[in-house]
Order: sequence, then C-alpha cells, then structure tokens
Amino acid sequence: MTFDRRSLLSLPLAAGLALPAFARTGAQVTAGQPRTTDLPIWPPAERFALWPNIPQGAPNPLPVPRPTMPRYPDGYRDFQMRGVVRPEVGVFRPARPDGRAVLIVPGGGYSITSLRNEGIDVARVLNAFGITAFVLSYRLPGEGWADRADVPLADAQRAMRLIRANARAYGIRAEKLGVLGFSAGGHLAGSLTVLHDFKTYRPVDAADRHSARPAWAGLMYAVSNMDPGRSHGGSRANLLGPDPLPAVQARYAIDRQLKAGDPPLFLVHAEDDTTVPVANSIDTLAAARRAGIPAEAHFLQHGGHGFGTRLSPRSPGSLWPQVFDRWMGELVSN
Repeated sequence: MTFDRRSLLSLPLAAGLALPAFARTGAQVTAGQPRTTDLPIWPPAERFALWPNIPQGAPNPLPVPRPTMPRYPDGYRDFQMRGVVRPEVGVFRPARPDGRAVLIVPGGGYSITSLRNEGIDVARVLNAFGITAFVLSYRLPGEGWADRADVPLADAQRAMRLIRANARAYGIRAEKLGVLGFSAGGHLAGSLTVLHDFKTYRPVDAADRHSARPAWAGLMYAVSNMDPGRSHGGSRANLLGPDPLPAVQARYAIDRQLKAGDPPLFLVHAEDDTTVPVANSIDTLAAARRAGIPAEAHFLQHGGHGFGTRLSPRSPGSLWPQVFDRWMGELVSN
C-alpha cells in the first residue's frame, strides 16, 4: 500500500499524446489539457441505453431532461445534465485497445452530472493509454424516483453488467473492468465497490446474471460517507433526502462498508479542497488499511475540487492519469 501525503509520483508525460477535442471542428488537444473554447458533444455516436424501457420506480410526471453547457472562468465549456429519464453509457474506444476497461462516473453532488469535465475528457485521456472507457449518464436521486438513494447505484450496477455481457464486442476482458468516479460520482463508484451485489432492481434480462463487481476502483476527490457534518452536505441531501432512515445512511457510508476482499483502491484528493474535505479520502484509506485492501493514495497540496484532467501541466497532480494507468497496468498484469 502506497501513501504519498503530498504529491503524485513525478512521472514523465507520455510522448506525443494527442487526443480528439470535443469540438465540431475535430481539432486536436494535448492529453489532460482540453481546449477551453471547444464545445462538448453528448451523447457520443456510440452509446447504449441501460434499460429497455423507462426504469422501475419512475415518477409521474417524468423528469424533463435539462442539459446545460456552463462556461468556466477560463472559457472552458462543460456539459452538465439534469432530468435523466433514460440513463445511458457513452462508449469511447482507443486506437489500440489493450483489453482494459473502465466505467467512468461523473460527479455533480447528485444534483447534476458533469459529463464533459469528469466524463468525456477523462475517457479521451485514458483512451491514449489503450483503455476502453464507458461514461455513465445516470439518474439523479432527487427527481422523484422511488427508493431514491438506490437509483444511482442501480444504474451503475446495470452498466457494469451490460458491459461485461458484451465484453467481446467491445474488445475488452471482463475481468479487467474497473470503475473511476469523481466527487459524488466517486461516492457512487465506492458504493458500487462495496454494494455491487446489493439488490437495487429486479433482473431485466440475461445480462443481469453477470457480476457488477469492479476489478478495482479509482476514487477521485470522492465523498466517502453520508454522516451529517462529515459528508458533503449537498451530496447527502440529494442522495438521502430530508429525513433518511439510519439504515440507508449507514449503507452508503463507504468508509465503514469496506471489508476484506473488496477491490483495490486508487485515491486522489487535494488538501485545499473546500467542497469535499480531504478527510473523506483519508478516512477511506484508513478503512482500507484496517480491512487489508490494497490501496494507493495521492494527496495533493494544491488542486481544489472538480479538476478532472484540467490541472495545470506545472502541477504534480496533472500526472494522475499517467500514475493511474501504471497502477492499473500493474494490477492487471499480476
């Protein structure tokens, strides 16, 4: 288990990495540094729906899809989604796939999903390493669905099972499929890690006979629990609602649900994160140590929150995709 209190390993950037920008012009950008002026595109050309019909527990009336493209101070345009009724997965294939695959879970406090900053951009960076990436657009718990706290997990479980059921078509190895989540999406990735076999929905088809267990989990500045005063307040309120049952709150305390035999963990968090305090990842690391779960943690002195792949090239934290690639490669080669 590696625990680096300050910075990511000083690994060199891979030479010549160039990734498609998310613009209608098809321009090129450097790995980890998407152009600020390009407009994101969602959904991508290759995608699949999670459910054959409207998912179980739908509200009446249904949520109204509300995509937005907010502009950041540096001109960067994200693509954010609310009102997801038909959750789906975007497929991003590398030029030279090596069999590894990852389900990417964007964050957004369970009130939106940041599909570009913590989805599309991340997928394209990982593609450069030969990793096939799947970006999850999931339902939001505060939009009227029954059993609200379990709705995002149901979508994540179903996504993992469908990807595994079609592993050959995607050119991946089912046993090399992991999950990578950001912020509240990191909480969802952690929930999938510890609750992959928790029954959140009635089986739909043969795909549901496959395991939803990730081979490993990357948790980026992730919410670790739902405790009042310890969790990210917005994520807690949106996931659990105003008066959650104690059992449901305990179910989604990732740092207390970790147990021996759970998948290996990769953690990244900035100490100056004022949205999700770094204590969330420190608690997760401590829980992994107690349970004997292999874990690698990188704590950045600077980086704030929600950086995705957009940290300055001068920042050690900008190298997290390279470190993650090598960590994952070491896991799957053992």
